[in-house]
Amino acid sequence: MTGLWVGLLVAAFGGYLLKLAGLSLPESVLNRPRVQRIAAFLPVAMLSALVAVQLFDGGGRYTLDWRTLAGVAAGVAALLLRRGFLVVFLVAIAVTALLRLLT
Repeated sequence: MTGLWVGLLVAAFGGYLLKLAGLSLPESVLNRPRVQRIAAFLPVAMLSALVAVQLFDGGGRYTLDWRTLAGVAAGVAALLLRRGFLVVFLVAIAVTALLRLLT
């Protein structure tokens, strides 16, 4: 098994454990105001991380792609419309993919 597959399996298992840990938390922890405030920032942080990854090509050079920026703008619009976490990502991904398909 190559190192890539080992890394992929470790990441998948780690993601599963994180999800399981989140589901195992008691409701009293999830209802705390501090946890609620942090959870409100998660979509912005995840969208920022996706943009940061997309702005660098494989060689470590900085590239600015207008299609990625348009997808981010669509995601920001969904955030401003108070859409859910999944909807924000789907809108941003769909707009970026559609623009890449058309151009």
